[in-house]
Amino acid sequence: MDETNEGNPVAERTTESRVDEVEDRLVTAVAVGEYLPASRLPPERELAILLGVGRVTVRAALARLVDRGLLETRRGRGGGTFVRTQWPDSSSDAVGRTLLARWDAIRATADAIALLHGALATAAAERIDTEHAARVRERLEDFRAASSGLAKQQADAVLHRTIIDAAGNDVLAAVLADLEGQVSIAAPAHLWGVADGMAAMEDRALHEHEAIVDAVCGGDPVTAGQLARRHVGIDLELLERAMLRAGQVPRA
Repeated sequence: MDETNEGNPVAERTTESRVDEVEDRLVTAVAVGEYLPASRLPPERELAILLGVGRVTVRAALARLVDRGLLETRRGRGGGTFVRTQWPDSSSDAVGRTLLARWDAIRATADAIALLHGALATAAAERIDTEHAARVRERLEDFRAASSGLAKQQADAVLHRTIIDAAGNDVLAAVLADLEGQVSIAAPAHLWGVADGMAAMEDRALHEHEAIVDAVCGGDPVTAGQLARRHVGIDLELLERAMLRAGQVPRA
């Protein structure tokens, strides 16, 4: 838990540094589309757990971002902290710092995530029954019908969870969830990129989803695994684009 640290210059500098880091991570999470415009951030308590810091640090970082105009606070029923704008020019330095510092770990973890998605899609294709197949196809149609941006992001998450459920292995599913939490910047959601190029990315995702669903529901484990591994590479591509936009060259 954060301390007040009043009168302790070293502790005050440490607290300020933590607030700076959390601010950078939240700016980056918004910029890369983990939190899209109009989406509501988790409550302070949940954000503190996600970020591994105290609530006072989270509160201070959120206040800064409200002052900067990236976030807004709404009161009353349905209130909370919401994203106002995604990537103003002022965000680029924070995005560059955050991604560059974590890049090697991001690449290694993304590779592990792709392998696990492939394994789970393979298992789903081997084990799927009629009921699960119908459910997977329904979730694909939900993704197809969802509007661009936040609704598509949410429908994507449900589709992938449904395929994972069809694999019938809670241990692998839990390991995957843990790894995805590690590669996340500050959110439990998959990143979704910026408005420029989002529609093209969503169209590509739809075609890849269709092929994965056909392989899983058709009982073709080899194809399902291969397609799922490649599909997850979209996330790393979006992060590479974010690095370049922020003026950094991703390390190979």
